[in-house]
Amino acid sequence: MYIATLFLHSWLRYVVLALGIALLVGAAGGVRRGSWSAGLERLHVMFVAVLDVQLLLGLLLYLVLSPVAAAARANMGAAMKDPHLRFFGMEHLVTMLIALIVVHVGRVRSRRKGNARSRSVLITQIVWLLLTLAAIPWPGLDIARPLFRF
Repeated sequence: MYIATLFLHSWLRYVVLALGIALLVGAAGGVRRGSWSAGLERLHVMFVAVLDVQLLLGLLLYLVLSPVAAAARANMGAAMKDPHLRFFGMEHLVTMLIALIVVHVGRVRSRRKGNARSRSVLITQIVWLLLTLAAIPWPGLDIARPLFRF
């Protein structure tokens, strides 16, 4: 179950990134046009839904399945001294939770903004993207994970 969940979490990140970047681009276009379309609204809802599924998979890994997260949780003091354990035991989780909170707060705020929805979503998506890119274990880093799991 661990391998299957890790596989899904790994591949779903590309769907999340694609939807998030598409929403960012759409919001930028909405700022230029000064409007928020029904298509952008559907994209926003779909992005938040897929992001929530990604969160659930990540929490399942962190709390139940991952031996790396379990090792980090077992001794947080020692985990803070090990870059790999610190990243997967704390940094990845906290940064991604902050990114998720930014998206949800941005979603609520955008629904109250009226004509300024595109600008609100654009700002939220920029912050989300920066946080997300910072929390991905990119190849070449000490905490690297493969870009594509098979």
